[in-house]
Formats: sequence, structure tokens, C-alpha cells
Amino acid sequence: MAELGRDEYPLASKYDADWLLDCDMGPNPLWLLEDLARDLDLRPGMKVLDLGSGKGATSVFLAKEFGVQVWAADLWIDPTDAAANFASQGVEVTAIKAEAHALPFAREFFDAIVCIDAYEYFGTADNYLAYITGFLKPGGQFGIATPALTREVRELGEIPAHIKKLVGWEAIAWHTADWWRFHWEITELVEVTSARLQESGWRDWLTWAQVSSERNGSPDPSLEMLAADQGEYLTFALVTARKPG
Repeated sequence: MAELGRDEYPLASKYDADWLLDCDMGPNPLWLLEDLARDLDLRPGMKVLDLGSGKGATSVFLAKEFGVQVWAADLWIDPTDAAANFASQGVEVTAIKAEAHALPFAREFFDAIVCIDAYEYFGTADNYLAYITGFLKPGGQFGIATPALTREVRELGEIPAHIKKLVGWEAIAWHTADWWRFHWEITELVEVTSARLQESGWRDWLTWAQVSSERNGSPDPSLEMLAADQGEYLTFALVTARKPG
């Protein structure tokens, strides 16, 4: 699966494609995390929360590539299964079953929090930023990679039909990078350090869907949507911030 080896993602390209596809819960999470990490300052020994960690690919990546201590929190994946995955990859990661609004951590515990392809499910709420940043130390970093549209649904006046066909109303949470910047900056809870649409987002997503379809012998659910879109609307927003103090 040479398609998953990319010069622009040298760190992610080191990982076994079959293992990564076995962790599949959405578009290539390591490409998203590697790109997002360019806007973060992750250093060995930091305490990092991987929020919505899924089967654990991003947690493994964080531990191996940055030498950070990782807590992997997910609602849908059994922590025992996640822990077995971490052990198979030779990393020590704490796996926890937790809902995003009821996290079992001390306040100001983490140096950084990252959320890859999950924040759209809970983070658009006006009061969520205040909740999640409460777990960050002063000066701590926060970063998300989340599905995005190149224009706001409110501006378009509708959800494009090919997107609505797959995800329905959920696309109203797929915001532009500028939306996220304003949503965070207006609170004065954080200082936004970057907010950008991923230039390769649609292409990367399509490549992942094609590889996944070939491996599984059946079309990935997103393949038809992505083919119809041709990069007009679909991408990812990468947003980072730092808590004052």
C-alpha cells in the first residue's frame, strides 16, 4: 500500500499500513496529527491527553514520535483492547473509557490536549472550550483536526447534496478554520496560535477511502461523497491554541 507512504508525512510513513488500517475509524489519523503537530510544541515528558483516541493510532504516534506521556480517552473503544494495541506497538499509554463531558482528570493536569477527527461531535458547543481547557496547565497547548467545509453551511444556505446524503445534518458541525478561530478567540480563554484549512485535506481523505476500499473489498462509505466533491467543499480544519499563563 504505497499510497500511504507520503514524502509530506515522513513520520506517519514509517508505520505499517496494515496496522494503521486495522485502527481505521476515519481518514488517516496520522497524516492529520503529523500536520497538526507542526503547529504545536510537543516535547519529551509532557503529559498529553489524546481526546477521542479511537483504537489508539494517534496515541502510539504521540508516544513514539514526541516522547510524551499519553492518556488515551475514548467512549467507544474498550480500554483493554486499546491497551493491547499499545503493548503490541511497544509504548506505555494509559487507556481510559470516558465521555468528553465527564473526563476523570485533575484540573490543570495536562501540558497539551489533542483531538483528531472527533471534536466536531462535542466541541462546537459554546461552553465546551471552557470545560476542556480547565484540564490544561497555564501555558498548555490545545490542538484539533476536524472535518471542515471551505464555506460555512450558513453562507451556502444548505448542506451540499452529496455531503448531506452521507452524513445528513451532522455536516453543520464541519466548520471553516475562520469559524473556529473566532469561536475560540472571542472567549479569551485561549490564544489561537494557528487556524488553517488543510490544503491536502480532500486529496488525503480520498486516498484513504480508496486504499480502505481496496483492502476491505467493498467501497468505503465516504468514497462516493469525496468523488462527487472534487475538493470543492471538503477538507479538514487544523486549529491550535495556548492557554494564557
